Amino acid sequence: MSSITKVAIAGAKGNLGEAVLEQLLKAGFDVTVLTRKDSTHTFPSDVTVKPVDYTSQDSLVDALQGQDAVVAALASEALDVQFPLIEASVKAGVKRFIPSDFGGDTFNPKVAVLPGYKTKIDVQNALKKATAESGLTWTAIINGPFLDWGIAVEFLAKTKSKEIEYVDGGDQKYSVSNLATVGKAVVGVLKNLEPTKNRAVYVQDAAISQKQLAGYLKKVVGADGWKETVTSSAEGLQLGQEELKKPQPNGFLIFIGGLKAAVWAEGYGGLFTKLDNDLLGIKQLTDAEVEEVVIKSAPK
Repeated sequence: MSSITKVAIAGAKGNLGEAVLEQLLKAGFDVTVLTRKDSTHTFPSDVTVKPVDYTSQDSLVDALQGQDAVVAALASEALDVQFPLIEASVKAGVKRFIPSDFGGDTFNPKVAVLPGYKTKIDVQNALKKATAESGLTWTAIINGPFLDWGIAVEFLAKTKSKEIEYVDGGDQKYSVSNLATVGKAVVGVLKNLEPTKNRAVYVQDAAISQKQLAGYLKKVVGADGWKETVTSSAEGLQLGQEELKKPQPNGFLIFIGGLKAAVWAEGYGGLFTKLDNDLLGIKQLTDAEVEEVVIKSAPK
């Protein structure tokens, strides 16, 4: 397979998208950013910006002409944009598609059947179908929760109010990656096309436990006054199933229960057992470096 030089990215202004864009530019790729026609976002001068209509195949195919790869770094609410993007990528002769799969192990059978991951699984199936019928190939990047972002937005712990939830006890380790590392993984995939072809790759900056994270955060804001709660991933999943039966289910409750299970529950693959770090040129962090990330990212 010939090398990749031209890369189109969708979702380049999101938290992950900006990190991916930065790493693509650092690596010397010729980058085109796809934006909605009403977008007012600005980008670096060395980026080509192409406004597109995601409801128009002609618009997407035109924007993707000459592109070697497409990276989808889309927010959860925009994941369905990938279906017309995949179709347009096939028509435009794109070689590699990297979907918005960044996160938990959707290739784990227990995760794949969770309601909150349905769109990601549907995208995987669409890519497999496209691969069988065209020259398009794909790679999904599985990286666990974003460490720096998850701390900054208080997803992994509520630092300011000193609250942390230990799902299933808090001692089990799980894989985490910083946003920049995910961007480096994208670059690594695009530079290693054949060994990453039509499969998932697994990367992590580190494997940590919730209690280990709490220990680092206590160094930031003090060890006193923390509210530490132990919860059950099984109960969270059960609540989600009950919510599904309601006439107007709360989508967030359904999603969050599945997300917690995908990260922390036993058997859901939250701790990666086989890594592609070496292939993609990603060095894992030491405990001291993880602590540094936590301290730097924690809201004060």
